[in-house]
Amino acid sequence: MEYGRRSTMQPHGDPFGNARSNLPVPSTVKKSSHGHGRMSLAGPAMRAPYPIPPGTNPRQSLMRSQNVNPLLQSASKPQNYGRTPMRSNNRRGSMWQGGSQGSAPPSSQTYAKDTRPLRDKSFQAKMRQDIGTFLMSTGFEVAPQMLQNITGKDFRAVFQHLIEWLDPLWPFKVEQRFEEQFMQALRAMRYPYVGQIDVKWLPTPAAMHSWPSLLGALHWLVELCRAREHYMNSGHPTLQDPALIPDEFDDISHHLALAFDHHTRAYVDFLQGQDVFPEQEKILEERYARKDARVMADLEQLRERLGEIQAEWEQLKKSAPPFEELKKDNGSLRRDKLKFEEILRRFEERKQKWLRLVQDEKTELEYNLASLQKMHAEEQRLADIVKVQNLSPEEVLRMNTEHESLSRELESLKHKIAETSQVVVRLEVSLTRKVSDAEEALDQYTSLLSTLGLFPPLPPPLEDVDLTIDLHSAAANPQGLLSGADIRKVVKPTLSRITEMKRTAHAEVESERIRVDDELDQLTLECETIEEEVLEVMNKTNALNDQADELREAAQQEALVSNAEASRLERDLAAARTAAMANGVGVKSRLQALQIAYREQVEKINRLKEDTVRAVIKNSSDIVAFKDEVSKQLQYLREFAEAN
Repeated sequence: MEYGRRSTMQPHGDPFGNARSNLPVPSTVKKSSHGHGRMSLAGPAMRAPYPIPPGTNPRQSLMRSQNVNPLLQSASKPQNYGRTPMRSNNRRGSMWQGGSQGSAPPSSQTYAKDTRPLRDKSFQAKMRQDIGTFLMSTGFEVAPQMLQNITGKDFRAVFQHLIEWLDPLWPFKVEQRFEEQFMQALRAMRYPYVGQIDVKWLPTPAAMHSWPSLLGALHWLVELCRAREHYMNSGHPTLQDPALIPDEFDDISHHLALAFDHHTRAYVDFLQGQDVFPEQEKILEERYARKDARVMADLEQLRERLGEIQAEWEQLKKSAPPFEELKKDNGSLRRDKLKFEEILRRFEERKQKWLRLVQDEKTELEYNLASLQKMHAEEQRLADIVKVQNLSPEEVLRMNTEHESLSRELESLKHKIAETSQVVVRLEVSLTRKVSDAEEALDQYTSLLSTLGLFPPLPPPLEDVDLTIDLHSAAANPQGLLSGADIRKVVKPTLSRITEMKRTAHAEVESERIRVDDELDQLTLECETIEEEVLEVMNKTNALNDQADELREAAQQEALVSNAEASRLERDLAAARTAAMANGVGVKSRLQALQIAYREQVEKINRLKEDTVRAVIKNSSDIVAFKDEVSKQLQYLREFAEAN
């Protein structure tokens, strides 16, 4: 594998003023503006500085360099610093770029004063509770009384656990003193009150003068761990995690995350010796295609809707003005209005008729009630007369006998009257049913007339015929029950005539439909024939394109051969000139012959180029003319299909 390739992109500057890095970068990071390659979808405007290659562990260390003197930084770097390793067997170190280089505070610098009430017992209890809760949530075994009387060993274990939770790659060395590593870790974590801690407190951290400050440092680290955990689980766009990016996004951080992921994958392949990265570009294109899928679907729907609206607009422009249809609809609505007014009049007459019948029944009922009251008064009067009369027993017996006989006759008459009343009621019920059936039949007949449009005035030649019939159930004469045209002489013949006319019109419409179906079948056959012709012409066009490509390739081959021959002749001419200059004279004739041959080859090349250009232009013009003709034919077929 060769690692000596040159980069087309300058490396970014060292933020700490160190020497420029010699890390190789892909040659495809910055392409020439006149190149023919396709640019990445990430776009040059969203490229961040090229990342440092990641290690085998995805989590990175926060450890800074121990070298504080900026003059000794270059000397303290390892031999392969900033270079692509030849072998990747050794694990990479931390990506922390040594913020202490050039930025470590001098011994005379003042630190911020801790304003927390560290010596308050309640505040210390709260800090111990927060620390213990967090340690137990992270799987660290904590004794209940450990933080109240902590030892140096336990303090070191808790401190190392918190630092490793923040940076799993932090190198705690067993052979190095804990006091040195403690201050270095606090400075790396940017503890603001590091100047108020003395490393002499670490052997006995539970002392009264040292424990509040050390407990405050542990509590600050716990809060930092919680903040880091909250940030890592928040799904914020600045995490630059491609898995957290939604399908549709517009945040610049999401674009930068995709660009960073693309650069990282491409750099891994670049370190393996590749100069092009089609798989990474394909992944990025698919991701942006998924982002634009809904927008493209909406765009297609809008385009379809636009096509439908344009087609509807064209149809409206080609169709007749709607004024005639509106006039026709107005006429039909006026006729319907007359028909409905006639129906309302009939129902109003029927309503008045029923009201008169109800009034007659009420009058008869009042008359019967008055007669009944008169009969009761007469009965009472006769009873009073019988009571005041002085009759003999024989007269009483005779009167009783007559009364009994009269009572029996009265009962028989009442029975006959009751039977007659029942018969009358049955007949009235039957009559009412018959009248109701007749009215329902007339209503159905009237509805059919309204549905079929046979209310007067009828269409010619039946404009003088009135098919409406009215029922007068209260008429005394049976001949006057129905009013209107005669059913046998007028209605039935007229309906038969209308039926025959409708049947004839239906036959004509059916014939017209069959004729139109035949025409549509013929048009469909013609369309299929034209499509076959278009397909044949397209095949011929493809064949012509293939021939043009073959001619172009042949011309290019001949041009290459001619160029090679011209180059050879130029070399021969140069050799001849050199020989002539070396040998003096005697080669002028050969030089002239070579010049003539060279000019002939140049003329031949120019002639072949002109022939190739003319052939290409001719084929292109033929293709354009063919496309225009096919477009015209398709446009004609479309207009014809839309018109029919």
